[in-house]
Amino acid sequence: MSQRNPGGLISGTAINVSAFGASGIFTLSQAQQYISAGKWPRNSFTVIEIITGSGTWTCPTGVTSVDYLVVAAGGAGGGFKGGGGGAGGYVTGTGFPVTAGVSYTATVGAGGADRRSPGTNSVWGNAPNSVTAIGGGGGGFQTNPAPAPTAPGGGQNGGSGGGGGACGSCGGTPNGTGTPGQGTNGANGAPANTGGGGGGGATVAGGLAPYPVAAPFTQAGGKGGDGVASSITGTSTYYAGGGSGGWSGSTPGPVTETPGGLGGGGTSRYSTGDAGGANTGGGGGGVGGVSPAPAGYGGSGVVIIKYVQPTTNVVFDFTASTVWKCPTGVNSVDYLVVAGGGGGGRTGGSPANVTAAGGGGAGGFRIGSSFAVTPGTDYIVTVGAGGVGGVSPVAAGAGGASSFVIAPGSSPTIIQSAGGGRGAGSQNPTSPGYLAASTGGSGGGGASSNPITAGAAGNIPSVSPSQGNSGANAQGGGGGASANGSTAVGTTGGAGGAGTASSITGASVTYAGGGGAGGEAPSGGRGLGGAGGGGNGASASPSLAATAGTAGTGGGGGGGGNHPVQSSGAAGGAGIVIFKAVG
Repeated sequence: MSQRNPGGLISGTAINVSAFGASGIFTLSQAQQYISAGKWPRNSFTVIEIITGSGTWTCPTGVTSVDYLVVAAGGAGGGFKGGGGGAGGYVTGTGFPVTAGVSYTATVGAGGADRRSPGTNSVWGNAPNSVTAIGGGGGGFQTNPAPAPTAPGGGQNGGSGGGGGACGSCGGTPNGTGTPGQGTNGANGAPANTGGGGGGGATVAGGLAPYPVAAPFTQAGGKGGDGVASSITGTSTYYAGGGSGGWSGSTPGPVTETPGGLGGGGTSRYSTGDAGGANTGGGGGGVGGVSPAPAGYGGSGVVIIKYVQPTTNVVFDFTASTVWKCPTGVNSVDYLVVAGGGGGGRTGGSPANVTAAGGGGAGGFRIGSSFAVTPGTDYIVTVGAGGVGGVSPVAAGAGGASSFVIAPGSSPTIIQSAGGGRGAGSQNPTSPGYLAASTGGSGGGGASSNPITAGAAGNIPSVSPSQGNSGANAQGGGGGASANGSTAVGTTGGAGGAGTASSITGASVTYAGGGGAGGEAPSGGRGLGGAGGGGNGASASPSLAATAGTAGTGGGGGGGGNHPVQSSGAAGGAGIVIFKAVG
């Protein structure tokens, strides 16, 4: 349709506007309207990635620096009148130099998972130019007399220090100290059975017991120290709060809890302590006057990066679980979601008598185009891990699912690819016998055993188009995204099924190849992994170990063979999720 513009010009060129370009003839007023609506072509996007699982980030073309926030995991609270766990260390900065095409490590710390356990460190970047936040110290617990900080009872040192436990007939157990620039100290435990000290937070030290309560009850633990608010994601959010100290006394009083510090610090109660907030680095709450009783675990850490990406290369690839904030100007994406590949099975003797194990199935492979997304909305990206290979005494495992939550909320819509099935093989020694191949995105291959056993089905659960294929029977290769696994040729293991190529990144890359099966002794050769990262099976002649699926492809792991020399199977490759902004 033609359009008449002021000045008498009649144009027959249709107007087309997106974040990546504009065509047609515009008046100044029309252009301004598109600019005001955020729809005029942009030179760049601001990208925010909240990394919640350890992995790598590959720097896109045109990106030269990132801003970052690194929070370590919080320490666990102490048991029985214990101190609160210290918050994980908090480190932030701007202008961290990066180089296009280089992969950078992101390690997300795990919270302390037992009474007085410290949190683990979170790390951003590659050594020696990396940033490390120190895990929070665990809370102490009641003891008499008071020990040194390194002995049972005292709070532990860390990013922020853990609070000390209460002490019945001494001056209280000592606190743990924080790391300068990352956190603060926990509080000492109180004397005379009053309560445990609060764990330190990023900006405020832990509070001493008793936390103020209504008379006549005066035996509450100390409050956890507050963390610090950051707006790196565009929303002000608190991180790294300390856990509160455990209560004392023989019965609960009128006040039922002591709050943790702002930023995910765990609350303490008479009989339990709450865990620190996930991905906040909050310390766990100490437990009160009940023994034994579980103290709160520390909250996991987080790594957040923020960078400006040119619109000439708007591809977002994720090899670690992440919360992705859709940039302004991005309204639709093409996507690729590949799950983790299954592990290859292992061989074993009587009664299983597995002489050659099956290859692991590839992770499910799903693609889509022009999917609507909303700028400013957080989307949860989960990247599946590869399944473990069968290595005595552990049996092979299936791969983890990868997913993309496209409508966050109470009823989320999820695009999910199923993890690859494990290859058939031997059980562990405490459960002797045969372990069947499992279904998945692509199914695992069967084993050569007594009796001979079948491969497993792919595309489970069923989706259309299919996400994968079946593994082959009897010493069979695992299924791949575009083909079934192959059966054995004589004593040589079957090959893994081929994967599928995608050019979503601008280059053709093949994903989701099945793992090859192992070769039988005395002269069986290895089954080759399918194109797309599938691992090779073990070989009897020459004697070669099975190989793992390639990380970031969802390839299945190779199966074991040549029992007992090369009996172990190999792990599947981790999956990947990729978005390409198209409008």
